[in-house]
Amino acid sequence: MIINELDEFRRDLKRLSKKYKSLPLDVDVLRKVLTVRPEVSPPFSYQINNLGIDTCVIKVRKIASKSFKGKGVNSGFRLVYAYFADEDRIVLVELYHKSMKENEDRDRILKNFS
Repeated sequence: MIINELDEFRRDLKRLSKKYKSLPLDVDVLRKVLTVRPEVSPPFSYQINNLGIDTCVIKVRKIASKSFKGKGVNSGFRLVYAYFADEDRIVLVELYHKSMKENEDRDRILKNFS
């Protein structure tokens, strides 16, 4: 499994890591999980519909973070990625905290995958 990142994703991670110190490690753990099980697995993740593109775009809702002790997977972080099953490849698109932003950046998704 190949995992790539958009430049915007790297900026998201860098910005959030200033406040949430464990986030780079948390994302590394998530990468390992995605290499084994990249497809949708409710209630932890779901496919984003109504984008008007053929690419499978998935949002991970439940990300465990050491920055939020006692919360488990209810940390509030969201990760959006595009999954290309035929190429065995994932592209990390966006990372955000739900308190800072309500929904994914659909413009970013469409700009990169339409």
